[in-house]
Amino acid sequence: MLVSLKWLANYIDLPMEHEELAQRLSLSGLNHESTDVIDDQIVIDLEVTSNRGDCLGHLGVAREIGVLFDLETRFPTPLIKEEGPSIHDLLEVDNQFVEACPRYTARVIQGVKVGPSPEWLVEALQSVFWKKKIDGSIERYQSINNVVDATNYVLMECGQPLHAFDYAKLINSKIIVRQAGDGEKMQAIDHKEYQLDPSMCVIADAMEPSAVAGVMGGAKSEVSDLTTDLVIESAVFTPLSIRRTARKLKLHSPSSYRFERKVDPVGVEWASRRVCEMIVDLAGGTIATGMIDTAPEISGREPVVLRVSQLERILGIQLGQEEITRILEALGCQTGASNSEGTAFTPPSWRHDLTREADLIEEVARIHGYDKIPDDSPIPVAPSAKRPFDTTLSRIRHVLTASGISEAMTPSVVTEKLDSAVSPWTERKALKTQVAMLKGAKTLRRSLIPSLLEGRAKNWASASLHADLFEIAHLYIPNEGEDALPSEQYSLAMITGKDYFSLKGILETLCIRLGVEATLDVTPTDRAGFAKRGCVELRLEDELAGYLGLVDKKVLKSWKLSDAVCAAEISLDVLLKHTRLVPQQAAISMFPSVQRDLNFVVAENVAWREMERVVQNAVGQSLANLTYRETYRDEKKDGKDRKRVLMTVALQRHDATLSGDQADALVSQLIQACETELSAQLLS
Repeated sequence: MLVSLKWLANYIDLPMEHEELAQRLSLSGLNHESTDVIDDQIVIDLEVTSNRGDCLGHLGVAREIGVLFDLETRFPTPLIKEEGPSIHDLLEVDNQFVEACPRYTARVIQGVKVGPSPEWLVEALQSVFWKKKIDGSIERYQSINNVVDATNYVLMECGQPLHAFDYAKLINSKIIVRQAGDGEKMQAIDHKEYQLDPSMCVIADAMEPSAVAGVMGGAKSEVSDLTTDLVIESAVFTPLSIRRTARKLKLHSPSSYRFERKVDPVGVEWASRRVCEMIVDLAGGTIATGMIDTAPEISGREPVVLRVSQLERILGIQLGQEEITRILEALGCQTGASNSEGTAFTPPSWRHDLTREADLIEEVARIHGYDKIPDDSPIPVAPSAKRPFDTTLSRIRHVLTASGISEAMTPSVVTEKLDSAVSPWTERKALKTQVAMLKGAKTLRRSLIPSLLEGRAKNWASASLHADLFEIAHLYIPNEGEDALPSEQYSLAMITGKDYFSLKGILETLCIRLGVEATLDVTPTDRAGFAKRGCVELRLEDELAGYLGLVDKKVLKSWKLSDAVCAAEISLDVLLKHTRLVPQQAAISMFPSVQRDLNFVVAENVAWREMERVVQNAVGQSLANLTYRETYRDEKKDGKDRKRVLMTVALQRHDATLSGDQADALVSQLIQACETELSAQLLS
C-alpha cells in the first residue's frame, strides 16, 4: 500500500518525521517496505497483511496513526444535494447473485461535463499509482478524466472500490447483478476480450455484461468525453468470488485486491456520497434523489468478551481496565456490559478480523507496544502431547517412506474420466459440484488411486521416474438418494512398481507397527480398475478394511504406463479402530523352545492363513512361533493342483522345559489337524 504523506496530512497532523513514523507503524503490524520521493512528495510503502483490509486506504492508515499516538483524525463528511428526479424513475437494479454480491448500491448523476482533472487530483493519484521499470525509470499514472480520477481518488482514500457507468449505454436503464453465462465474453476497459463462466459475477444491463464484478469495468459502458449521465456503483463483493475470478482471468486490479481482503459494509454508502460530492464539484451535474440499495439493513457485530486475567496470562504483563478500554475504544470498538468475568466489546464494521478474545488481546498488545513487554515476563505454559490420531499418521508415514514410497498431495475434486479409472469402494455415480473447482474438475473422488496413477504418469513423462506414491486424504462415497450427503471416508492409498507380495508385506509391517493384533485376511474379488482375478479384499476381524491388487493394463495404457503397477487402498477409520499404539506387556518364557520343520502337500486353493489358523488351534498356548518358509510345486510327484508348503514350528512352555515326547505329541496333534481339516499330507 503506497501512502503519500502529503495526502495523509489532510486527515491527521503527522506526529514525527517519516522515518520514525514508518518504524512505529512497522512495530504495530504495518511493515515498512521502502520510502520514495515522487515529485517532491514522500511516499512510504507499507505491507498490509491480508486481515487488515481497513488499512488499504489513507483514512485507514490515518486512523491507525491516531490510535498509536492518541491524535485526532479529520474524516471528511460528504455533503450532497439530491435535486434531480427520483432514482427509481431512472434506474432499476436486480441482484440475482447475492452469494457473490451481498450489497449493491447505485446513484445517478445527470448533466455532468467530462473533462480533464485538476492538477491537485492528478498529482495525488500519481503519488500512489506508479511502478518502477527494469531500467529504474518510473511509469506514472495517466489521468483519464475527472470522473474516473474521482473514483480512483476515493478508492485510495477509504479503500472502497467504486465504478462509474455511462448511463446512456445501459440498455433499458437496468442493472442486473448475475452469474456470467457459460462461454459469455466481454471486452474490458483494457480493451482485451475475456471469456467468462458461471462461477463469475458480472454487472450487466438488460442485454450483456457491462463489468466483471469487483475486478474491472467493461469497454461498452465506460465513461467518455461524450458522457453526460452517470451511474455510480458502490458495492460489497465476497472475497472468494473475486479471488477466483481474478485468477481465472489473470486480471488483477486495485479493486480486486481490496475486495479479496474484504471491505467495510457500512462504508459503502459513505464512499458513494463522497465520490458523488467530488464528481459534482469537478464535473458539475445534478444528483438524482435517493439511492438504490439491495441490502440497506446491515447486521451488527457480535460483542466479544475480554477478560483481564486472560490478557495477563497471554502477554505476561498487567494493564488496567481503563487503559484496555481506552485502546479498544480508540480502535473503534464499543464498550458493552462489564462484570467480574470480563468486559464486552463490539468491534467496528471495518475490522472484520476481530472475532475472538485473542484478537482483542493482540490489538491491546500491538497498540501498547510489543517493545514494552519485558523479555522475562512470566508466561505460564502447560505440557501438551500429540493426539493418538497424529501419532498413528506419523507412524504410517514413517513405515511407508522407509519402504521407499513418497507421499503425494492431490486435489479432492477430479475430472470424471480420472475418477472412473479405478473405483473399488462403490459403483454408484460420483457426486459433482455445480461449478468446476479446477479446470474441468467437478467430480468428488471416490478413490485416491487414480490421482496417484496420474502422479506416477506425470513423473514418468517429465523425468522418466518410476514414482512409488502414497496419500492420506478423504474420499466421498455417494449414498442412495439424490439428496443424500456422501459418506466422507479417511483413506490411505499407495501405488508401487513392486509386486503383490511386496506390497502386502508392507501392509503387514504397517499393521505390526500400529499394534494391530487382528490378522490381515485377504479374499479374492473383482473390482473396477483392477486386473481380472488380480484383486483381493483386505479384512480385519471380518470387517472390510480395503483393497489390494494389480491395476488393469487398460488403465495403465491410458496413462502411458508400460510397467505393472500394484495398488492398495485402506480405510483409515477401520485401521485406526484396531490400532494399539502402546505396546502390551507379554511374558517371555525362560525355558528353551523346540523347533520342527514340517513339509505338507496341500491343494492349490489352500491359503497360508488357513494353515496358520489350523496350527494355532491345534497347538494352543504352546505355540511360540510359526514361520512360513517356501512353497514348491512338482506336478509329477504330487499331482495336479497340489503344492508343498514348508513351515517351521517353534514349541515352548512357560512353566517347565518341554520334553521331546511332549513336543512329539504336540506335533502329532498339529499333523492330525492339518490332515483332517485341510486334507494335508506330511512329507517325511
